[in-house]
Amino acid sequence: MRLKNKVAIISGASRGIGREIAITFAREGAKLSLCATNQDLLNRVGDEIQSETGSKPLLFSFDVRDSKQVGEMVKKTLDTYSRIDILLNNAGITRDQILALMSEEDWDAVLSINLKSVFLFTKAVVKTMIRQKSGRIINMSSISGISGNAGQANYAASKAGVIAFTQSVAKELAKRNITVNAIAPGIIKTQMTEKLGEQILETFKQHIPLGRFGEPKDVAEVALFLASDEASYITGQVIRVDGGTNM
Repeated sequence: MRLKNKVAIISGASRGIGREIAITFAREGAKLSLCATNQDLLNRVGDEIQSETGSKPLLFSFDVRDSKQVGEMVKKTLDTYSRIDILLNNAGITRDQILALMSEEDWDAVLSINLKSVFLFTKAVVKTMIRQKSGRIINMSSISGISGNAGQANYAASKAGVIAFTQSVAKELAKRNITVNAIAPGIIKTQMTEKLGEQILETFKQHIPLGRFGEPKDVAEVALFLASDEASYITGQVIRVDGGTNM
């Protein structure tokens, strides 16, 4: 088991990529602390993990923009497990619209959930990891954060910010034996991408060299590698999981 007895915090763990990562980490022996906004969906993930592994994760439902609640989750995780080995920042939303019609509310919501939450969680765990002299921080970006995407100025800006944040913090923490990396998925088959509609999805598929959309498992396996001991010499990197779209 590649993550045996490792303690991992995962945000946005109730569905899609976050759910798949949580299940994958649990199968590999990690002790989990999970959060999401939808308590019912999060409970289902917790029950599924407990049924399969016999270990039920800690579950928290709150707004990831709330620094106080982020801090309380981290404290309860430490109170329960006495350490934090892995942080995976996955919480994110889209509110797509062309710039001329994009509201300030939609801009602020996407930037705060997708980017501010990464700052809040990372700041909340970093002192513990420094004391431990070890840690893995993995941030979920997107290929939109690398090359932009029409109708996604807010989303692309947030995900580009995640990349810059990742590389900056990686430089700060490398000497503490803490690695910080980002994953940039392309189009992965989740509830979020289903909102795009069949016509748009088919247009996107034509530009994917591998000729198919990714599955949440494709991203989860990369996250597992970056969280494992095998990735101890990798930091400040952005791993694209996009079927070759941005090669």
